[in-house]
Amino acid sequence: MFKFEILKRDSESAARLGRITTDHGTIDTPVFMPVGTQATVKSLTPEDLYEIGIDIILSNTYHLYLRPGEDLVEKAGGLHHFMNWKRNILTDSGGFQVFSLAKLRRINDDGVYFNSHIDGSVHFLTPEKVMEIEQKLGADIAMCFDECAPYPCTFAEAERAVERTSLWARRCHKVHKRENQSLFGIVQGNVFPELREKSARDLLELDFPGYAIGGLSVGEPKEDMYTILELMHSLLPAAKPRYLMGVGTPEDLLEGVKRGVDMFDCVLPTRLARHGTAYTIEGKITVRNATFADDFSPLDRECGCYVCRNYSRAYLRHLIKAEEILASRLLSYHNVYFLAKLMENIRKAIREGSFSDFYHHFFSNYRF
Repeated sequence: MFKFEILKRDSESAARLGRITTDHGTIDTPVFMPVGTQATVKSLTPEDLYEIGIDIILSNTYHLYLRPGEDLVEKAGGLHHFMNWKRNILTDSGGFQVFSLAKLRRINDDGVYFNSHIDGSVHFLTPEKVMEIEQKLGADIAMCFDECAPYPCTFAEAERAVERTSLWARRCHKVHKRENQSLFGIVQGNVFPELREKSARDLLELDFPGYAIGGLSVGEPKEDMYTILELMHSLLPAAKPRYLMGVGTPEDLLEGVKRGVDMFDCVLPTRLARHGTAYTIEGKITVRNATFADDFSPLDRECGCYVCRNYSRAYLRHLIKAEEILASRLLSYHNVYFLAKLMENIRKAIREGSFSDFYHHFFSNYRF
């Protein structure tokens, strides 16, 4: 029911071309997963995502647990039926959201007490409870409950988070029983290499079908993130997929692929769209700026998406200034398409043995 195969490796870097197979189809890797936090990728329909070529999206356990509740989703036939999505889904455990969104929280080895960011109600999540929720949601890939230490933090704080993450991973592994759902472990350790090594060793003992790299892109310097990714490449099993959580800028996708990452997710493409920003091959542009008022060119001269084929920067700026809903929808479509096409071109370059050339060509044009 879950299979990962490596089809080709790049000769000059750790980049690799792969394929994941689940009950809901195949996923070509490296892959970017749009985030559908609350069972929807904001402003886009499943049909939009099919048209763009998306094979897997991410939803969030924390948010779906609070609203509408895992029992209702299960009653609807699971998350695929509930949101009318026929391809793959990955559910995050909600650990990051518990620690970043909850108004009040108290953590111990048993689990986390927290107040909902929606209505202040009190909840208690344990690894066992999270597994119960994720199994009822029914995604193809589920994530272990983990503790994400903030940046910056002390070595001792990061060490406690690693120990708790390992403890919780063992408990998640023990109770997870859904046969058509694969459970991934999450490596923590902040920016401390020795803690990353310890976390990886602990998780490898449990032989998960895939491994995520958590706790990065939370404020640390880019160089630290890339150093940790290089370390993870040397520590994590080559035969299993590697997922870099919460990372999705174009430059980080390329840098991650170069260091052996297979899967990425991020809210940025739709979040930037809601603020009037679009990706282009030359870098991000803020479409709401006055300079685009009479610019009748497409968002990106090399993009073939529906938006770039049909609408101008001037029209999109008008929609933004008029606060029309269509602005967010069209910019979200373009941004998700841009990242999906980038990953498609990366896969093509790896397949053809030209990833290094593609990498250097991209950064010769892209401003960030």
